Amino acid sequence: MTVNAELAALVPKLKGARVACVGDLMLDLFVYGTAERISPEAPIPVVRIDREESMLGGAGNVVRNIVGLGGSVEFVSVVGQDQAGREVMGLVGALEGVEPHLLVERDRATTIKTRYIAGHQQMLRADRETSEPVGDAIAEDAARLVCQAMKDCAVVVISDYAKGLLIPREIATIVAAARAGKRTVIVDPKGRDYTRYRGATILTPNARELGEAAGMPVVGDRAVEQAAKKVLKITDAQAIVVTRGADGMSVVPAKGKALHLPALAREVFDVSGAGDTVVAALATALAAGLPLETAARLASVAAGIVVAKVGTAVAYTADLLRALRHDDMATGENKFVTLEQAIDEVGRWRRLGHKIGFTNGCFDLLHPGHVSLIGQARAACDRLVVGLNSDASVRRLKGPTRPVQGETARAAVLASLGQVDLVVIFAEDTPIEAIRALKPDVLVKGADYTKDKVVGAKDVESWGGRIVLAKLVDGQSTTATIRKLAR
Repeated sequence: MTVNAELAALVPKLKGARVACVGDLMLDLFVYGTAERISPEAPIPVVRIDREESMLGGAGNVVRNIVGLGGSVEFVSVVGQDQAGREVMGLVGALEGVEPHLLVERDRATTIKTRYIAGHQQMLRADRETSEPVGDAIAEDAARLVCQAMKDCAVVVISDYAKGLLIPREIATIVAAARAGKRTVIVDPKGRDYTRYRGATILTPNARELGEAAGMPVVGDRAVEQAAKKVLKITDAQAIVVTRGADGMSVVPAKGKALHLPALAREVFDVSGAGDTVVAALATALAAGLPLETAARLASVAAGIVVAKVGTAVAYTADLLRALRHDDMATGENKFVTLEQAIDEVGRWRRLGHKIGFTNGCFDLLHPGHVSLIGQARAACDRLVVGLNSDASVRRLKGPTRPVQGETARAAVLASLGQVDLVVIFAEDTPIEAIRALKPDVLVKGADYTKDKVVGAKDVESWGGRIVLAKLVDGQSTTATIRKLAR
């Protein structure tokens, strides 16, 4: 069995791994548009804004990646009593598998990082933030909450963005409690003085941060090892995992031989949050009981995935399995994804120049008519996403005796078809939410519809897409099949 095959076999073990995370929480705002001209007022591009997206940043991105890999998180952080604070609290609350412990400091400004992106290139980043230390009461509450949370967690992550939550006294309290409880502490550090992290198990600086902390150059494997060894002595840590951009990643233990892993990204669009993904993957894998070397290899693969996406992205379990199998097309078991995962994958396909198609239905008792529809849909695009009505949705549309097969079974059958690239279940009566989120270039329905009756047709045409009405196969329907069986 190859190394990748061995890693792929371990990915399911990540599910259910429990991690405690404390760190600076922020709101990442992405403003997307087009830049086609230079401003007459100054030699700068003019960005015509098309849309905006908000997502969790900082330690929030670590949390997103942990749950994306199947783990669960006890999350401790602080926000301000402002609109951004309310928004990030809502985003954290919407994550499955997260138990939030978010403290509110009245006079604090919640950090907002706004990135302006045109043509998949980041044009500008504007930060609104405060880095003043939190008050003593907030710091003490945060440390107490982390110490309580780690009782049920094998790994504690300290995600330090130097925004004021993680003061030295608080870090020392958390590290001491973790060591007493024999918990692994992973620190994503900031600043030059790493003595504040003394006693942590693993530190995860990037190459520049490592060089600054060690006070020496880090060009080449040997230099990285020497700098890491110096920092290991300062911090009494057991290992340092260094992210090195195009040079990959290095694992330098206090005892034993260093491991240097090559960069795995096939294309790099945005490095935002790649370090968060490494921390999250390490923490999830170690919490699942995997050894450090194996955890680092999985983290390296995860980092290669997120830099191929735009924004502070997430590496999902399905992404890991696809990457480890060297298969751009998902295997059947991994084509069944959430809408959020589908948005990520569709974005990647678009950056590769693929045309995205979408069709939808109940697909109960798959028959030749369904197969013909899917075939015609796939012929009209490069990648096909199939929206599937949930069981509850089918009952509302077809009656209390339907569906014959549950949504998981129906999704599995659809995913087994080579012409289907992703399957997304929607709970509503129509797939309009999925269509607006995915923005397909081609929307396909059967010719028993007219274009004005196709849900989402106006939306698709509004962004330049087209509607295809597929030819029907006579005499084929699930309802007719059920009636025949009843007779």
